[in-house]
Parts: sequence; C-alpha cells; structure tokens
Amino acid sequence: MVIKHLPAIDIQNMGFRYQGSSGVIFSNLNLKVAKGERFGLFGPNGAGKTTLISLMTGLLRADEGHIRLFGHDIGQKHVEVNHLFGFVPQDFSFYQELSPVENMEFFGAWSGLDKQKIRKRTDELLHILGLEEVRDKPVEKFSGGMKRRVNLAIGVIHEPEILFLDEPTVGVDVQTRHAIIDYLLALNKNGTTLIYTSHQLSEAEGLCQQVALMDDGKIIAHNSLNGLLEGYNEDNLEHLFLNLTGKDYRNDV
Repeated sequence: MVIKHLPAIDIQNMGFRYQGSSGVIFSNLNLKVAKGERFGLFGPNGAGKTTLISLMTGLLRADEGHIRLFGHDIGQKHVEVNHLFGFVPQDFSFYQELSPVENMEFFGAWSGLDKQKIRKRTDELLHILGLEEVRDKPVEKFSGGMKRRVNLAIGVIHEPEILFLDEPTVGVDVQTRHAIIDYLLALNKNGTTLIYTSHQLSEAEGLCQQVALMDDGKIIAHNSLNGLLEGYNEDNLEHLFLNLTGKDYRNDV
C-alpha cells in the first residue's frame, strides 16, 4: 500500500562501505525523492551511482541508517518493497534463449502476477514497445535496441510505483531512444516515480525534473535542473557536470 504523502524514497544517515575494498564509501548520506518525480542521479565513473541504486533496490544492505520506499524499510519488508519498484539495469536481465513472451511469463510470475494479468500486460507492453512481430522469437537474435525494449518491458510488467533506470538507452538508435523516453514520460504522467542514471546528459535534460550530482560517495549538488543551472550560471547539464566534478579522467575500479 502506498501512502500518498510519504516520499517515494527517503534515505536517512545512510552509511556503507565494501568490505575489504577501497571502493566508494557512503557516510551519513541523506536524500528524499517525492512521489511522481523524474529524478536524475549523475556523476563520473566511480562516484557511487550504481552502488547507491543497488542499496535503494536492496541488492546491497546499508551498514548504517535507513532507506525507505514509501515508508517501507528496504532491509525489513522485502515482499512489500519488491512489489513497489521495478529495475531496468544496464546489463540485460533476461534469458537470451527465450522469447519476449516467455521472458515476461517468467518475470511476471516472479513478480507475483497471475496468468491472466501476465497475458494482459505482455500484450500491452509488446504493442507499446513495438515488439509484437517478434513476440515468439528468441531474444538472442534481437538487435541491441530491441533487447533494451525487452529489458524495459520486464522492469515494468508489474506496474511498479517506482522505476529505477540505469542507462536505459545505451547503445540504441535515435528512434529507439526517443520511443523509450516517450514511454517513460507517459509512465511518469500516470504517477510512476522515475529514478534515472545515465551518461547521456543531453537526454537527461529532457527527462529529469530534479537532479543530484554525486562524486566520491557524496551528493555534491541537489535541486531542480533549472535551479542548479541558474545557481551555477551554466547553460546545460554537461557544463554543470564538468564544473562540479572536473575534467580529469576517471577510472571505475
């Protein structure tokens, strides 16, 4: 159950570090994302974006503090929380040898949907994402853009309240990129909160309302996109990014 006045995401005094590693460390991190926001999370390689998304989706457990999705602690109520969010990772998260229909049957059941709902959502999503003609063909034979669309369909089959997106359009053509962004905007218009990270900063400007810039496990700027651009006297997100994080090479190790 989602209570409307609660933030979609509420991170309080969160701390985390990889054991036996000198990788990114979080200490007393705080962040709130309101229901219905289109929220962009950006930073150079190694800044902690993917780790933070892994913490928000329960793939990693915080050492300190709390991460709550609509009031549910990500570390305490796995069943309830898992139904609240969807995740579209950068790496493909499906079975290559199966068809889109077979993949959606599997992941729909894993999400707790009954057979009738899975069929309905599969038909809807294959139509919306232009995959009807290949619904029964093995995904391994698809182009990169088609695989991205299958990845997205799996992430939203259970109609999540929050959708996490890690580089959802990487490696696709212009038409596919526009189609995916248009679909994400339509989801958001119907109430889905979007948490988006990407290196496609020009794309992000058309999608994100609120922006947080990260570096070295810290949020170094957080405001509306327009507020940040005006506050730092920059004319676009890429210039703002370079202003705050520098122009040096980064290695993600």
